[in-house]
Amino acid sequence: MTVTAPLSVEGVSKSYDGKCVLDAAGLTLVPGEIFGLIGLNGAGKTTLIKIVLDLINADAGCVRIFGVDAANPQSRRFLSYLPEKFQPSRYLKGMEYLSLALSYYGLALDSQKARSLASAIDLDPAVLMRRVGSYSKGMGQKLGLLGAFLIESKLLLLDEPMSGLDPSARIKLKSMLLTAKGAGKTVFFSSHILSDIDEICDRIGVIHDGKLFFTGAPAAFKAKFGEASLEKAFLNAIEQVPAAKTAA
Repeated sequence: MTVTAPLSVEGVSKSYDGKCVLDAAGLTLVPGEIFGLIGLNGAGKTTLIKIVLDLINADAGCVRIFGVDAANPQSRRFLSYLPEKFQPSRYLKGMEYLSLALSYYGLALDSQKARSLASAIDLDPAVLMRRVGSYSKGMGQKLGLLGAFLIESKLLLLDEPMSGLDPSARIKLKSMLLTAKGAGKTVFFSSHILSDIDEICDRIGVIHDGKLFFTGAPAAFKAKFGEASLEKAFLNAIEQVPAAKTAA
């Protein structure tokens, strides 16, 4: 039986003003895995994510979400996304934001479920009745994550989901991601916190200067670059990757 990949990226390239930002990037996600994307600032991670979401056009290559071309809005029916800089309207109450987010998928908000999940991610359920403008950065991030999880999509796409979270919330988020995996969902997220990536990811993609030069298990990456920690292996690796070519 053929299994449709939650996300397939084939030969995707992108340049800005003659500089190659992505150079023939390719990866395929396996259903029910946690996949982590790592790289320095400006390496091409967010560009790749924006191409997956059809927010920008690739110069070459194709992206499919559950077998549907990413340029087709129907491809995003089974995907929930949290951007790196999550900023909902400050005038909405937390519950109002969640209701709005769910409505885009034709779903109704279960307030009790929202409160229970808020507690699971270390967010006081009482703040859901307050306006977002009164939230701290960490509270706002938890609200965004709460919305992404409540949608219960088959594919979770999270750009720097640990941003602004304290250690307790990070631990609980990792537990929630593993629970999502156990329920058969696929998780694709980027992070600068390599210890978190190493701890929960089945596979990783390592990107540097626009080149997605490694995909595989964290253990395989560490073995390939001769280090016991993912951080040190990453530093060794990027010293060996040639710079992306300049677009003609």
